[in-house]
Amino acid sequence: MIEKAPSLTETITIWGVNTIITSSEIEELIPQRLLTAGGQNEYMIKKIKYFLNDIRNKKQHKPRFAAGDLLKYIGPGLLVTVGFIDPGNWASNLAAGSDYGYSLLWVITLSTIMLIILQHNVAHLGIATGLCLSEATTKHLKPWTGRGILTTAMLASAATSMAEILGAAIALNMLFNIPLKIGAVMALIFVVIMLFTNSYKVIEKWIIGFVSIIGLAFIYELYLVDINWSVAAASWLTPSIPKGSMIIVMSVLGAVVMPHNLFLHSEIIQSRQWNIKDDKIIKRQLDYEFLDTLFSMIIGWAINSAMILLAAATFFQSNIPVSELQQAENLLTPLLGKAASFVFAIALLFAGIASSITSGMAGGSIFAGFFTEPYDIKDNHSKLGVAVSLVSALLIIFFITDPFKGLIYSQMFLSIQLPITIFLQIHLTSSKRVMGKYANKPLTKFTLLIIGSIVAGLNILLLLSMFFPIGIN
Repeated sequence: MIEKAPSLTETITIWGVNTIITSSEIEELIPQRLLTAGGQNEYMIKKIKYFLNDIRNKKQHKPRFAAGDLLKYIGPGLLVTVGFIDPGNWASNLAAGSDYGYSLLWVITLSTIMLIILQHNVAHLGIATGLCLSEATTKHLKPWTGRGILTTAMLASAATSMAEILGAAIALNMLFNIPLKIGAVMALIFVVIMLFTNSYKVIEKWIIGFVSIIGLAFIYELYLVDINWSVAAASWLTPSIPKGSMIIVMSVLGAVVMPHNLFLHSEIIQSRQWNIKDDKIIKRQLDYEFLDTLFSMIIGWAINSAMILLAAATFFQSNIPVSELQQAENLLTPLLGKAASFVFAIALLFAGIASSITSGMAGGSIFAGFFTEPYDIKDNHSKLGVAVSLVSALLIIFFITDPFKGLIYSQMFLSIQLPITIFLQIHLTSSKRVMGKYANKPLTKFTLLIIGSIVAGLNILLLLSMFFPIGIN
């Protein structure tokens, strides 16, 4: 049921703050298209929330850099980072390190640079327009085109959720010998409780905690091994493609940018939004968002690099190839001790849970976008989107006989859908009709097209490699 719109002069509680709003303040801070929507319009109620967080102190919102202000912006990028360190990336990174040592660290550096540019650009859309990628798709594309694209995005979200839930289930199997399907149900129940009983702000804090635990886990793992830091430093910056490594290079590069993360970032960046009518505030938001994205992606770069470093210093040195996560955990025990394998499994569990939460949120955002609505877990459309993404993922896990093949099929679909999302994003952010004066400059658009073509090409090659051998060395 649609709630009654609050009076424009009454006290409203926004994120726990009692704020008295006057008509003049509303007219100053809320876009005119929302004011004319009508008192019963649910869309108006939801969008107002993004603009009222600090209204009592709005005169202090000066476009200046300050450490305190910057810290308030840290968070959305870390939710995107979770997709950058999900269980699928673990498998690719461990294979890269165990088969080729430090040689492929440069792939992590290159993929992180591309990810920063793409994620900053899609967050740019959310800040400049007040719309997430799915809302903008519905609003600015023809109905049949927009709905078709969002349908494929929902399927991609479900495929992503399957891999994330499966990763958490594998970790529970490592830790407690719980069967995969039961572990998947347990992981899903926890994720659903987290999403349906907590606000975005609370979930953001949990995710930051999860990422911190994952980071500390790999610091501990690296403490146990002897890293050749001079070789590693050179490998981060020097491209090298050892014989037979092209498939892994494509896997690492192609798996870094994920469709659901592009939709999610454009949505959650608006949790920091104040007033999209003030150019100075928009400029400050873009600056702070970039720093949040840069900081968060560097953390993702460090964690992904740590996976390769760990595999290189243990499995590669012992001439042991690793192709599965369970195999890596089992092999760590004789090489580094039981504590190392336990910490490895704990980190994988938190990575699987955290990435399942964000993929569920992305599913809710995409589905709400069909109705030109923002993500709001209290809204039925967002709830249904979350449920479709997570429950369908669980059903797939129950019907597949080989979890490894399930991950392959998941990656296959993401390989097909990702180019659609990337070029959709470039189309929207380059359009002056959508972005106004904040549309991509020619050089930015050219850079994005190059990155999009590289990522799309690698994903297509990765897809083809699943059916045909690719003779690239």
